[in-house]
Amino acid sequence: MGAATPESVVTTARAGAILVVTVNNPPVNALGVAVRQGLAAAMAQAQADSAVAGVLLMGAGKAFIAGADIREFGKPAMPPSLPEVCRSIEDCTKPVVAVLHGAALGGGLEVALSAHYRIALPAAKLGLPEVSLGLLPGSGGTQRAPRLMGARAATELMLSGKHLSAKAALAAGLVDQLAEGDDAQAAGLAYLNALLAQNAPVRRTRDIAIPDPAAALAELEVLKADTAKKTRGLFSPLKIIECVQAAVQLPFDEGMARERALFLECLDSPQRAGLIHAFFAEREVVKIPEAKAAAPRAFATIAIIGGGTMGAGITVSALDAGYPVTMVERDAASIARGRANVEKVYTGLVAKGRMTEEAKAAVMARYTGSTSYDDLANVDLVIEAVFEELDVKKAVFKELDRVCKPGAVLATNTSYLDIDAIAAVTSRPQDVIGLHFFSPANIMKLLEIVVPAKVGADVVATAFELAKKLKKVPVRAGVCDGFIGNRILAVYKQAADYIMEDGASPYEIDEAVRGFGFAMGPFQVTDLAGGDIGWATRKRRAATRDPKARYIEVADRICERGWFGQKTGRGFYLYPEGARVGQSDPEVLAIVDAERTKKGVTPRQFTADEIMRRYMAAMANEGANVVHEGIALRPLDVDVTFMSGYGFPRFRGGPMKWADMYGLPRLLADIEEFAKEDALFWKPSPLLVQLVQEGRNFDSLNQLA
Repeated sequence: MGAATPESVVTTARAGAILVVTVNNPPVNALGVAVRQGLAAAMAQAQADSAVAGVLLMGAGKAFIAGADIREFGKPAMPPSLPEVCRSIEDCTKPVVAVLHGAALGGGLEVALSAHYRIALPAAKLGLPEVSLGLLPGSGGTQRAPRLMGARAATELMLSGKHLSAKAALAAGLVDQLAEGDDAQAAGLAYLNALLAQNAPVRRTRDIAIPDPAAALAELEVLKADTAKKTRGLFSPLKIIECVQAAVQLPFDEGMARERALFLECLDSPQRAGLIHAFFAEREVVKIPEAKAAAPRAFATIAIIGGGTMGAGITVSALDAGYPVTMVERDAASIARGRANVEKVYTGLVAKGRMTEEAKAAVMARYTGSTSYDDLANVDLVIEAVFEELDVKKAVFKELDRVCKPGAVLATNTSYLDIDAIAAVTSRPQDVIGLHFFSPANIMKLLEIVVPAKVGADVVATAFELAKKLKKVPVRAGVCDGFIGNRILAVYKQAADYIMEDGASPYEIDEAVRGFGFAMGPFQVTDLAGGDIGWATRKRRAATRDPKARYIEVADRICERGWFGQKTGRGFYLYPEGARVGQSDPEVLAIVDAERTKKGVTPRQFTADEIMRRYMAAMANEGANVVHEGIALRPLDVDVTFMSGYGFPRFRGGPMKWADMYGLPRLLADIEEFAKEDALFWKPSPLLVQLVQEGRNFDSLNQLA
């Protein structure tokens, strides 16, 4: 296939006196430079040809125009710019109708808003989702949408990044008419011919006045205060509000100039680089060698072993995706508890009015509880979610090996344990894989797909197919203690513990981490997950711990008192009367002080910046080790793991993207500086050293051969 030319991606054809302009740039008609040139040429042609009475704008294939070509961002701008193209559409002296089907998003909707009339097919989706990429609509969206739908509604649409259905868009005033059927061209021609027959005027969006400007500005002030609280640290949301304020207060051309200036500020922001990296990384993460090598196995039925919090969450995920699920537990009382755990989720949805009793009954009809492994003789895929203890899991897999049909996929939901050892107790290690869900499994997006040595490529491909069906974000991981996420977590948690013993309180550390953009700090996370879980892991690893390594005992002291976090009413924080948000606890600070005294540590002050330099250096350095050892295929797999499962701020793009933006030479210098205090803990990753020597960054490793 040759390069796209304006003539190949934008075609024109005559239908009577109407010039039909079709964007044909598969897969989604993105507004690359050739499309922009083609649209500008088509509008010039329509304007110059006296036989043309009106123009119909449409998209070929499955969408109108799904937006700008994101791959062009950050590269030199090629004329014409999209605002210029939109202006040429709006300036046309003959009526222009945009007919919307499929996606009309971002720049695509901005093109449609520049047309004089809009008609939408039933399946159309309209939106201005630039905020999710750290941007704002930069081609008149912030100026034209408020004129059509009102300042507040337009701002809320842009701040949410959500899509409107055709029906909702009609109610909002973004489209003028809904079409029947699914023939976009026929619907568009019928509408435009009717307009021409009535001598309908050219109706330019820019000429519409925003009603009651004073009320609009007052509403925007309220939104501004609310947004500043909600979008902690995000750059583009407040800029969107500024643009709409300009639409209300300034003449159209001045508003457009303001929008452009703020758009370029967003384009320049590191947040834009982080968010666009996140956008592409989530699409790349599913590209794995096994998917090229083999097709997934078919699966129609799923079984879950274990009805605790995790087993119930996975069951809900599978039920939501439409699968029949059999849950196996030890005895009748346990299966009753397991069923109650599943049903509780749907009862909650019914109570909130988000589900009907009938829909709940229909979902629960696909759930079967059992106390016998023999009921799994015909299931296609089994996920074990029992207690995190190797011998317990091995016993389950011996049973599964006995009862499951040949070709059934056998998965374990372990967070740390050796899956090769679990697979070894079966006669079919090629069928055994790790599926590490995150709690609560029906809500958390991340699914680590852990690939043991002997598993078949088709089983790995099946796991990725399951992730897609369950609407999870899958990341391929190799076998090691903790896989990608928990292995890296253990290291930066250790760094946080060292900072605490060296002088910062757990509350100062959590505050610094929140300031960086995480929703919670590490000690809050411990309290939420339950301190007893980490305690059990530390006891399990005690025998293999390097006696020379520094070990912080604060968390052990807290656990010895039976303070396991939220569920016991106190941990690192106090949770009086079942409070969700913790309060600082003087007794915990006393424990920290006693440990410092015992170890002979003189506490020192840390700024938030000093805390984050250590925290992030530990995270990125261990991330480099994980890539270096092949546990993660690419740096972006580490990034997606942390954004989807560990609350890493999306606008920073993940720990490896953060490291690239921070600068790898600077990161290496930090680690070498910290190594002067503790050379055993602060060992630069060989991969980090190599990349700095070669003048390369982590992103250079993101392309799989």
